Amino acid sequence: MSPTSSAPGPQERFDLDANDESLPLLQALMRRYGDTFAVPSVSRPGHGLVINDPDDLRRVLLTNRANYVKGAGLDRVRMLLGTGLITSDGEFWTRQRRMIQPLFTGNANRAAMPLVQNLNDGLLERWTAIAGTGETIDLTEELSSLALDVVLHALFGKDFDRLVQAEGGNPFDLLTRESRRDLQFAVRFRALTRHVRAIIESRRQDGRVESGWLSMLMQAHDQSTGEPMAERALIDEVMTLIVAGHETTASTLNWTWYLLSQHPRVEAALHAAVAGTASEGDHATNDAGEAGAPGAPGFVEQVLQEALRLYPPVWLFSRRALQEDTLGGCHVPASTDIFICPYLLHRSEAHWDRPEEFLPERFAPESAAGRHPFAFLPFSAGPRFCVGAGFAMTEMAMHVATVAARFSLRYVGPVPAEPAFQINLRTRHSLRMRLVSLTRPVHAIPHT
Repeated sequence: MSPTSSAPGPQERFDLDANDESLPLLQALMRRYGDTFAVPSVSRPGHGLVINDPDDLRRVLLTNRANYVKGAGLDRVRMLLGTGLITSDGEFWTRQRRMIQPLFTGNANRAAMPLVQNLNDGLLERWTAIAGTGETIDLTEELSSLALDVVLHALFGKDFDRLVQAEGGNPFDLLTRESRRDLQFAVRFRALTRHVRAIIESRRQDGRVESGWLSMLMQAHDQSTGEPMAERALIDEVMTLIVAGHETTASTLNWTWYLLSQHPRVEAALHAAVAGTASEGDHATNDAGEAGAPGAPGFVEQVLQEALRLYPPVWLFSRRALQEDTLGGCHVPASTDIFICPYLLHRSEAHWDRPEEFLPERFAPESAAGRHPFAFLPFSAGPRFCVGAGFAMTEMAMHVATVAARFSLRYVGPVPAEPAFQINLRTRHSLRMRLVSLTRPVHAIPHT
């Protein structure tokens, strides 16, 4: 194949999108054509190009990133989130990113960890009472509620408690009650912006500056102009944080506990790691205050990374070429939609040994050293690497360490968990678990 040839691909036309129909097509075409192939579109101009080689991914996401903007499939997301960090591009995105970044620095992450621990302690207390009865829990719903509580308290602080009291419940809990992300859901979710706007107006009228993400966003100013974030942009970023901070965390934890329930060896190693970390006392926290610790370097984190490898929440995303380029030895015309599928990348035998197996130790430093850095993309890469990834990993590690110190979770569903390939990669049905109390529970290390 010459450096300027067209990419191979089928004659049939198909609109790739984040849905259940796209994955089997991608799997079949990748087996037939390899890591780079074109998919003619039904409704979009030109062909879509699927890439799965880490060097090409590095070019699109990092070294030639100026040539690539957000691509196809964002219409549903934009209806839900507006023009927030996930859906925006160009100078607007750069400005917003700079103003949002301080929310997720090391100091800001550490400041939020007591809140995360308190919410997990409440969960633990509730689960302890349930474990005594022998009843099962709807793990998917429990984790969705927990992740939503974390992001809403981190955003609104005491204003969230006031909102719940005034409304007689949490108006945002439709995120946990409904799994569909269609137009009807988007309309209902966007209607909740009235609550965000009311909290903002109340704080401005009272001159209140409180701790938490919302106040940080309200105080943020553009570096070049000194202007604060426009109100519509502020509200869109808040709605983006609610969805992104809730759904990816809840989904990853859901898959993590399921995978542990199916792999007793890994679960036993996790319990041992948590017990060993606890026995180290205060020396067990690392510099970021994260669960991960000398002695079991972050075995908790390795478990989470392996769950993210097998079930990346954002399993398919796209970019669009502004100018022509070359990828995989193939000519890429301007306006080509580039499709990237972390789900297939993470299961490629070219980059992962025994890719279908759940092996957290593959993320130990000595095992990960020679791996291509663009073979693992649970949070994307380059400048658009997820701004909240560090917070999410710390939040999830704290949850896993806290629960694993007290319980073993046993899956009691009638059939194996099945993935649903939609905007986020979730389990198709809620997972029911039985909580088995450990005979000698350990106490997780408090975070500072």
